[in-house]
Amino acid sequence: MIEVSALVKRYGPFEAVRGVSFSVGSGKVLGLLGPNGAGKTTIMKVLTGYHRPSSGRAVLDGRDVVEDPEGVKASLGYLPEGVPLYLDMTVAEYLEFAASARGLGGKERRADRKAAIERAVDACGLSGVAGVRLERLSKGFRQRVGLAQAIVHDPAILILDEPTTGLDPNQILEIRSLIRSLGARKTVILSTHILQEVEALCSEVIILNEGLIVAQGSAEAIGAGLQGDERLECVVKGVADPAEALASIRAIPSVLSAEPAGPGTGGPARFAVTAGKGRGDAVAEGLFDWAAASGAKLLELRRERLSMEDIFVRLTREEPRL
Repeated sequence: MIEVSALVKRYGPFEAVRGVSFSVGSGKVLGLLGPNGAGKTTIMKVLTGYHRPSSGRAVLDGRDVVEDPEGVKASLGYLPEGVPLYLDMTVAEYLEFAASARGLGGKERRADRKAAIERAVDACGLSGVAGVRLERLSKGFRQRVGLAQAIVHDPAILILDEPTTGLDPNQILEIRSLIRSLGARKTVILSTHILQEVEALCSEVIILNEGLIVAQGSAEAIGAGLQGDERLECVVKGVADPAEALASIRAIPSVLSAEPAGPGTGGPARFAVTAGKGRGDAVAEGLFDWAAASGAKLLELRRERLSMEDIFVRLTREEPRL
């Protein structure tokens, strides 16, 4: 649905995007993640036709952004970071205007326009405020209206720049739920600074730094690639001899080390176990089998994994440009 190849965007001598390539299929939500100045918004502006690429190619729904910019715009909906609303209009008036601007204007398209607006209003949960002036809406509802204008013409592709910025926690959950439902049947590119948003919404992630892709794939796959030795902590009840238990745990295949992690006399014993890279599942299974065979009860088994924050920090530490 979206194919980007060796994309470069220069502003004078400065390269904001430096040979970026990626693809996104239908029914996928791609998260663009990176610090300020990483190139996220520049990529989105190229994809939406706001900027021409300096070199490289971007194709959306089979249309090249340079060769067929109008066709590209017809295939996508765009929500910029600052939602473009006319506050003196009602929700219905604004969506009427947006639908007309998207090619659904004129008397001959009245039925199509009405149906399109009704679909967008229903999808974005705006039926109760259709007659309300935009200036009276909360920021969360204004974001909903912004999404409604982006989908009013039923585009195959959505590009959303910081869609939850400035919202309170309840509003963020509402907008995320809406994006998740839209992402099930459209191609969505989402730019965000909120790391939890990537984990909550995105099936694929691209992490950018200084105009380059520094990691690409699912959040789990990126984390697994950066993960070194894995640490597990287990809490076991009914261990008669903690020293003997420790020796048994150290004998489990792929266990690199095991140490007591808390008191075990007269109560549950706690052990910190280190597994080799990529062997956490095997060691977890071995710990379970050992506890069952020894007659002990495994009360807790917890694995420490790299968080999205850990991944982001590792990959985007500032370094001089090459």
